[in-house]
Amino acid sequence: MSALEDLRVEGAARPGARRTELAAFLRARRAEVSPGDVGLPPGVRRRTPGLRREEVAMLAGVGVTWYTWLEQGRPINASAQVLDAISRTLGLAAAEREHLYHLAEAAPLRPPRLADGIPAAARDVLHALSYPAVLINGRLDIIDYNTAHEDLFWDWHTMPCIHKNLLWCVITEPQARRRFVNYDSEVPFLVARLRAGYGAHVGDPEWEENISRLGRLSPEFQRLWSRHEVAQPERRVRVFRHPAVGELRLVAIELAVGGHPDLRIMASSPDDEETRDRLSRTRGIAARAGFTREVPPTSATHL
Repeated sequence: MSALEDLRVEGAARPGARRTELAAFLRARRAEVSPGDVGLPPGVRRRTPGLRREEVAMLAGVGVTWYTWLEQGRPINASAQVLDAISRTLGLAAAEREHLYHLAEAAPLRPPRLADGIPAAARDVLHALSYPAVLINGRLDIIDYNTAHEDLFWDWHTMPCIHKNLLWCVITEPQARRRFVNYDSEVPFLVARLRAGYGAHVGDPEWEENISRLGRLSPEFQRLWSRHEVAQPERRVRVFRHPAVGELRLVAIELAVGGHPDLRIMASSPDDEETRDRLSRTRGIAARAGFTREVPPTSATHL
């Protein structure tokens, strides 16, 4: 069985309506961008408003044929980096970029609703912690996070984050390898944690679709997933290169939420005194930068 087949791509052939909508959306946005908006001369003999397909392809750094196929609604895959390049070229706002990602199936499905809601005690503990912490489920969806986590990672993404998932946020972010110093050891561990959680959800359409989407988006994930490695929670030292305070060595642990086996708090504490001092200097940095907290859409009623 090939690695792609091993991703259990059920329903990989999506309804044609999604691709048709993607094609129409790209054409409409392209028509709204003038050559002058992107530093190109106006030219002559333009039969339609906006940029030409070959101009979008050139500015985004992709092949003209590939971009034409994308606008024609053909079933081709687009990486996060390519979609970001197209978003920048077309000047897409955050809501438009999120729409593009969903139409291109380059974003996770929203987590399913939790009938009893998120335990208030779990959220209270999360927000009482002075160190960075997130509330996650077995799929690594970010259910909620505290202020210290926001201060540490508020500028992680080169474009607005739409993923709300730990693994997606790492694998699809172009600058992740530069910022995540031990990326090559920690990303395989995260994939192995996802595989362990998957064991209880084999055949679940939402799990299967999220895994297949990430596999189509990232050959790196596809390769790691094909290893069939699983891992249980353990103490991990993760090293991040923070643009304002320098290198941070953080010990990551997972805390189970009683009565909710699919929920846990992932908290990070300093591994040394130098990190403790540097981490303290990140506090309040998001607010000082004018960052407005985006409450995760699942923070009150979903898992």
